[in-house]
Amino acid sequence: MRLFAAVLPPEDVAAELAGRVAELRKLPGADALRWTGRPGWHYTLAFYGEVEDDVVPDLSERLARAAHRTAPFPLAVAGGGQFGHGRALWAGARGDLETLRLLADRTEAAARKAGLPMGEHRRYKAHLTVARSRDAVDVRPYTALLAEFAGRTWTVGELALVRSNLPTSGVPGEQPRYEVVGRWGLGAAG
Repeated sequence: MRLFAAVLPPEDVAAELAGRVAELRKLPGADALRWTGRPGWHYTLAFYGEVEDDVVPDLSERLARAAHRTAPFPLAVAGGGQFGHGRALWAGARGDLETLRLLADRTEAAARKAGLPMGEHRRYKAHLTVARSRDAVDVRPYTALLAEFAGRTWTVGELALVRSNLPTSGVPGEQPRYEVVGRWGLGAAG
């Protein structure tokens, strides 16, 4: 199964961001972007790709340990930017980004210890993708509106292992479906 570790924003935080995304979708040229849906909004910590079923229990056990060793921390959806000349438009984060990076490092290390090939380690950049494009797009008007966005702060209290079910219908614009397959509370109480 295709898996990744993530922090999922609470529903009210996603609703705040949805309000800003609704404004972005009214901008000229917005139909050139493929907008992600609220069910898919998450901060990816580590992307694992295709994982064999027999590896999932070991990975899950290691992710549980990573979660228990990480204290709950404050986070908010705030700001935004783009990757790849407008190929990905994202909302950023503020709060305890150092702990978020630590959790990302721990979820990557958990995968390596479970035997998953993780490729080259890159510095973690917290982002929640709100739109994509196959082509380079001038997204400056969008990033300007995202830059001034700041949602409410919440306490991140869990780590999620998420399965990504890729579209199979062939319908243009169909989104992947995400299914949480594991959750672990952060900190000693988790």
